[in-house]
Amino acid sequence: MAEEARKRGDHPFGCILVGPDGEVLLEQGNACSSEGDDLITHAEKVLTSRAAKKWKPDFLKLCTMFTSAEPCAVCSGAIYWAGIGRVVYGQSERSLKKMTGDHPENSTLDLLCRTVFAAGQREIVVKGPFLAEEAAKVQADFWKDREH
Repeated sequence: MAEEARKRGDHPFGCILVGPDGEVLLEQGNACSSEGDDLITHAEKVLTSRAAKKWKPDFLKLCTMFTSAEPCAVCSGAIYWAGIGRVVYGQSERSLKKMTGDHPENSTLDLLCRTVFAAGQREIVVKGPFLAEEAAKVQADFWKDREH
């Protein structure tokens, strides 16, 4: 999904939501460009909103979001409020911050999703980073090639 987003000219992030039986329920790439340059239409936030409209938290707590990069604070908040029970990510937020620098289209917060979730009242299992180098490859050269 991240590669598809990049091919469309969008920020290279993507995620999927997998149900308790392993079925892929939803897929989403970043939608910033397609949503009028809305910089908070991150893949995770858009997918979470779609999921919350379709399923109740008692089902979503049994689901897993697999995402190319660690969810930012906004996406983590959306995941928490929707009730998704598990997040597995590739590239860490800190690694992404090193890669993007101070790019105005990705002013990365150095705030771990685990920290956001820990401030809440429901448990969200977090696993990652996994396959971090592979996940970062889709980001390679993207940010330095974009105009500031």
